[in-house]
Amino acid sequence: MKTKKRLFIGLMAASLVTVIGLLLLMWFLAINRGTPVYRILLLLVGGFFLGIVTLVGFGIVGMVLTLYRAQAFPSLQGSIRMATNLLFPLALGIGQVFNINRNKIKSSFIEVNNQLVSAKKIKVPPEKVMVLAPHCLQKSSCPYKITINISNCRKCGGCVVQDLRDLTEKYGVILVVATGGTLARKFIEKYRPHAIVAIACERDLTSGILDVNPLPVLGVLNDQPQGPCYNTCVNISQVEKAILFFL
Repeated sequence: MKTKKRLFIGLMAASLVTVIGLLLLMWFLAINRGTPVYRILLLLVGGFFLGIVTLVGFGIVGMVLTLYRAQAFPSLQGSIRMATNLLFPLALGIGQVFNINRNKIKSSFIEVNNQLVSAKKIKVPPEKVMVLAPHCLQKSSCPYKITINISNCRKCGGCVVQDLRDLTEKYGVILVVATGGTLARKFIEKYRPHAIVAIACERDLTSGILDVNPLPVLGVLNDQPQGPCYNTCVNISQVEKAILFFL
């Protein structure tokens, strides 16, 4: 079942409230403690961070409006990216305080990201759409390694890689398989896609989405019947739906 998007939005709002509380404490100290020079410095620093907090607040409002109306607001895209990049680590920390599973938070973030991307209604030619898959989709016992060349796959049907090859060949989009973030970035630099359909676990999808921002990424979580990073699989219909969105 999909994680509710309101979990991520709620933690982001809690993070913003925490930052505002720290700024108020800074203001209190500036007014009531220390020398005049110390007060001025604290007020200047507080004013700088107040400006950032205001932009971040607009970013969270932009997220909520986009999710509610299923419509992108171009003027708020910068604030949305700023809010995500600055507050997401704090949101994870607050979630840990309340004993919320980190993967659950990341899954909620992926759901929010997918809807934010979907609201933009982006259209991309097939040769500029990349399907980025993890190597753990390949059966561990297979001797034909596909991380350098996907055509090494013999299409034996032993794993989901055959289905991914058939799907990407059908629509004429790029398919690459990466062992980690470094190789994934090399593929992105090589092919320079305009949009990515990324398949991975919560951790890798989250870091990847944040890493390539503002490049649009639709994330598809893989299934892990035998545990993480080992003989995983993915719902091909979800991948196809993501591809068709961009085309």
